[in-house]
Amino acid sequence: MILATANGESYVASDVPAILSYARNVYYIGNLEIGRLRAGEITFYNLDGDEIEKEPKEINWDAQAAEKAGFEHFMMKEIHEQPKAIKDTLGSVVKDGKIDLSNVGLAKEDIENISQIHIVACGSAWHVGMVAQYVIEDLARIPVRVELASEFRYRNPIIDKDALVIIISQSGETADSLAALREAKSRGIKTLGIVNVVGSSIAREADNVFYTLAGPEISVATTKAYSTQLIASYILAIEFAMVRGQINQEQYDGFLSELSELPDKIQKIIDDKERLQWFASKQANAKDIFFVGRGIDYAISLEGSLKLKEISYIHSEAYAAGELKHGTISLIEDGTLVIGVLTQNDLYEKTISNMVECKSRGAYLMGLTTYGNYNIEDTVEFATYIPKTDGHFAASLAVIPLQLLAYYVSVAKGLDVDKPRNLAKSVTVE
Repeated sequence: MILATANGESYVASDVPAILSYARNVYYIGNLEIGRLRAGEITFYNLDGDEIEKEPKEINWDAQAAEKAGFEHFMMKEIHEQPKAIKDTLGSVVKDGKIDLSNVGLAKEDIENISQIHIVACGSAWHVGMVAQYVIEDLARIPVRVELASEFRYRNPIIDKDALVIIISQSGETADSLAALREAKSRGIKTLGIVNVVGSSIAREADNVFYTLAGPEISVATTKAYSTQLIASYILAIEFAMVRGQINQEQYDGFLSELSELPDKIQKIIDDKERLQWFASKQANAKDIFFVGRGIDYAISLEGSLKLKEISYIHSEAYAAGELKHGTISLIEDGTLVIGVLTQNDLYEKTISNMVECKSRGAYLMGLTTYGNYNIEDTVEFATYIPKTDGHFAASLAVIPLQLLAYYVSVAKGLDVDKPRNLAKSVTVE
C-alpha cells in the first residue's frame, strides 16, 4: 500500500501511478504497521501503538509518462513505449558489452552456488517465468520450477537450501507474490525480486532486486512491464550461463548483440500494425479463440490468450499444441479461430501438423511466425510475421502482434481497453 501527502491532502493507493499526478514522495506501509491519515498528515505506528518514523521515497518517473500523450488509450501508448523501456532496462545492466549485476547484488559466487531456481509470480509475470524457465534451463542448465504465487505459498514447497527464489511483480505489491517471498525468506532461501517500482514491498524485502525500467504502466493489461521482465530474465540466463561455464565468449557476445537489436525489431512490428487491425476487426463477434504452441511458443500463447480475454471478454485459452488430442480438439467447431505461434524452428513442422488437425475440424487459422516461413500461408487463412532473432528471445517479438490483436479486438467491440471489468492493476488482497 502506498501513502502520500501533498498540498494539505493525504492519499492512499495500491500502486504508484494512481497518485503520481498528486504527489512524488510516497510512503510504503510495512507488514504489521498502521498508518493514520489526516489532512496533509500521515502518522505510522506498530501494533503496540508506538509511533514509528518513515522516510518518504521519491518517485522519479516523468510526470508526462502517466499521460496519454495523444494516444486514444494508455495501452496503445504503452505498446509504443516498449522499445524505449527495453533499451533502458538493458542499459541499466549492460555496460561496455558486458553484463554488470553489481546493482542487482548477485555476485559470481552466488551464481555458482545456485542448485535450483523457483520462479514465483501471478498473471502475466507468471508467463514471463514460463519463458524464463525454457531460457535459463537451456542456457545455464540450472533446474527451474515456475510457480503460481497463490499455490506456492500454501503447498509447503520443498526448496533446496542453495536454491534461488525469483519473485516477479510489476508493482512489487502483489499480495500472493509478497507472501511467497516471505515464505522463502522464512526458510532462509536467497531471494531475488524483479520489480518495476523502487521502494515497493517486494523490492524492500527481497535479498536482491533487479529493477525493470518500464516507467509507470497505467493500463490494467500489462505490455511494457511484461517486456522488460522478459529482458531481465534473458540477462539473468546469459550471465548465469557464462559464470557457470555453459556458454563461451562468442556465444555470450552473440546473445547480447541479439538483445540490443530487439528494440528496433519491435518498432518494426509496431509500425506495420495495420494488417492486424484489419484482421482484429473481423474477430469482434468471436465466442471462443484458442492459442497453440510448443516450448517457448506455448509460453507466448499463454500471454496472448490472457491479453485477449482480459480486455475483449472473449473466451480464450492457450494449449500446448501436443495436448490437442487429449481433449481440447473436441472444442473446435466450424469457424473457431485457432492462433498458432510458430517461432521455434525445431518445433515448426510439428505445430503446423497440429494446426492442420484443427483445420480439418473446421477451425479458421491464424499463424504467427518469423519472416521466411512463408509456406505457412498454405495452411492458415491469415499470417503475421516477426523479424528473425535467436529463438531464446522470440517471446519479446511474438508478443507484440498478440498485444495489438487484443487491443484492436477490444476497440472494435467498443470496450474500455484500459479499465476492463472486474480487474485491478495491482492485486494487493487475496
